[in-house]
Amino acid sequence: MPKIPKGRRVGQTAVNVLRALLEEHDHIVQEISGQNDFGEDLYVTFTDNGDVTSDTIKVQVKGGGSWRRGNGYAVPVDQHGDTWANGNIPVYCVVYDPDAKRLYWANATQQLRRFGPLNPPRFIGISPNAVLDDTTIEFFVDQARRYVGRYRGRQAFLTHLGEMSGAEFDPADHVLHFVNGEDEDLIFWKRPGDAVATLLLSTQDWEPVLVSLESLMRSEIPIPGEGGSSGPADPDLWTAEDLELSRAEIMWVASCFFSTRQADEGPEDDPVGPVECGGCPSCTGEEHGRIEADVIHDYVLARILDRIEAEPGLMQRSILAMREDGKLEPEVVAELGPLEAEPRIVRQVNKLSRATVATLDDIEPEALRLAILYLIHRIYVSGPSLPLDKQVRIVWRIPEPGAKVSRPTEAIPAQPYDLQK
Repeated sequence: MPKIPKGRRVGQTAVNVLRALLEEHDHIVQEISGQNDFGEDLYVTFTDNGDVTSDTIKVQVKGGGSWRRGNGYAVPVDQHGDTWANGNIPVYCVVYDPDAKRLYWANATQQLRRFGPLNPPRFIGISPNAVLDDTTIEFFVDQARRYVGRYRGRQAFLTHLGEMSGAEFDPADHVLHFVNGEDEDLIFWKRPGDAVATLLLSTQDWEPVLVSLESLMRSEIPIPGEGGSSGPADPDLWTAEDLELSRAEIMWVASCFFSTRQADEGPEDDPVGPVECGGCPSCTGEEHGRIEADVIHDYVLARILDRIEAEPGLMQRSILAMREDGKLEPEVVAELGPLEAEPRIVRQVNKLSRATVATLDDIEPEALRLAILYLIHRIYVSGPSLPLDKQVRIVWRIPEPGAKVSRPTEAIPAQPYDLQK
C-alpha cells in the first residue's frame, strides 16, 4: 500500500503549528493549496484589536531538523528569488524544529533585497534568536506590519533608498536622491536642524561621509549671503575634492542644503530649533569624529582578541546571553539569520583566538561581523581630539570583569558606529 512520505507529515505539522499560533491571536490565515504552491504556503492578514488591517504577508513554512545549519536554520531560495524579492507582498520564511518544538522566522524579502540582484543568496538564513511563540508574536506582528507599511507613500521612497544604500532613514529625516550622467547614485541625508549632512555615494560603496555646505563649497563658489568660505578647514568633514564630485553634483548637494535649511526654518512665527547631536552618549555636539573604518575594525578586533584570551568561554557565554535577550532589534535579528546559517562563518567565530587570527586579513568580514554581534552591544565613536581608546567606546554584551555597567541615557538618542560596511 502507498505510504505518506514522512517529510509531508512533518511539513504539514509545521503549517498546523504556525496556523494555530496565529489564529489563537486572532490573525487571519489562508492556506495555499499544495497544487498551487509556488514558494508560499500561507497568506497571513494581521488584525489590530479585533479589526482587520490591510497588512498581509506570505509565508513559506518548513518543518524538520534537516533545515538546521551552522548556528541557525536555512531555507533554500531555489527558483523563488525573484518573486520573493520583488513581489507586491513580502515573503517570510518560518521553520518548525520538532525537537525544540519551536518556530523560527526570517523576513525573506528583506534578506534578498539586502543582498541585491547581483549577489543573490542561495538560502534564507534564520537565527535561533528569532523565536515565534506566544511571548514573541506581538514583536513579530509589529515588525511585519512596519515592514509592510514601508511600501506606502513617502516611506516607500525611503525604503527603496535604504535598501539600495544599506542605511536606515527616519521618516522625519531629509533624504534626497540624485543620479548623474553615468547612472551613479548620490543620496543626501540630513536630520532636521543639523548643519552637517551625510552623503551616500554608490561610487564610494555607500560608505557614509559627513559634509557641510562650507566644506563642500570651500574651493568652488562663494556661499550666497555668507561672503564665501573663511576660517580654517574642518578636518572632520569631507570636501568636493575628497569625493571627486563633478560641478553638477556639487551644485545639487548645495541646493539640498539650501532647500532643507528653508524647510527647517519653517514659518517665522514657529521656527524649528536645532536638535541635539545623535552621536556618542557624552557628545556635546561640538565635534564629530571622522575615523576610517579599517582603524575601528583593527581596534575592535584587537579588543575582542584580548577578551577572548583573558576569558575562556566568553564567546559561548555571549551567545547564550543573546539567546536570552528577548528585545533584540529587528535589524540585528535579520542580520544574524544569514550569518548564523553559514557553517563556514560559524566555524571561524567558534575558533576565534589570537592563535588563529592576528589581523583583519586572517578573518572573513562576515565572521568578524558575527563575532561583533555576539560579543558587543554597541560601539560609540566620539570626537577625534580623544585618544583612540576613548574615541571608540565598546559596550560589551557581557561586561568586562570589574567593569561598571552603564548604558547611554535616554535623553540623547545614541547612534552606534555601523561596522557592517
